[in-house]
Amino acid sequence: MTTFTVVVISAGLSQPSSTRLLADRLAQAARRAAARQGHRVDVQNVELRELAQDITNNLLTGFPGVALQNAIDAVTSADAVIAVTPVFSGSYSGLFKSFFDVLDPQSLVGTPVLMAATGGSARHSLVLDYALRPLFSYLKASIAPSAVFAATADFGSDEAGRSLADRVDRAGHDLVAMLEPASVGGTVGGEMGFDPGPGPARNPWRALPAPDPFDALVPFEELLARR
Repeated sequence: MTTFTVVVISAGLSQPSSTRLLADRLAQAARRAAARQGHRVDVQNVELRELAQDITNNLLTGFPGVALQNAIDAVTSADAVIAVTPVFSGSYSGLFKSFFDVLDPQSLVGTPVLMAATGGSARHSLVLDYALRPLFSYLKASIAPSAVFAATADFGSDEAGRSLADRVDRAGHDLVAMLEPASVGGTVGGEMGFDPGPGPARNPWRALPAPDPFDALVPFEELLARR
């Protein structure tokens, strides 16, 4: 049995929060999917509401507090991330974006990320593709094929609620499927020449140095000579 660490980032502001509710359901779906494959998921929750002051201070001073540093360490060392934000003014919340602004831009390279969002109306569902997907593409995360948007009407026992349950289960399955090859030295490690070694899978790309854009710098004299 392999144990995977999944960090769940929730950016809900109220308490209780529909955003946290969706995050918990996605984490449970990942646990169920892993159990069906004979694996285990260890979930760690990062509640951004509790870190709002630390995040602001970090943006102003460049230094994280202890609680924020613990959250950053958890996210950057996780096998996978579930990121859930409420929709404000047609996009992710400022608190959600600010947390990812304080991360090292290379810290999520290759990390499987399951995106999710909540909003008052289904008309906000495109936020997954026009806001969240570009953010995690920029961070070079490995984005899960299934993303989940939950409107207020989805948190019920009717057809909409059953649809949400199905989408949550599918998303949890897809996230775990991205982890499984790494656990056995398959597509993530083996085909690329990496040996993940014993224990939980770790992202091999994090060990690679970030490319230096100045390595390909052309001297000014050479540019003038080409004219």
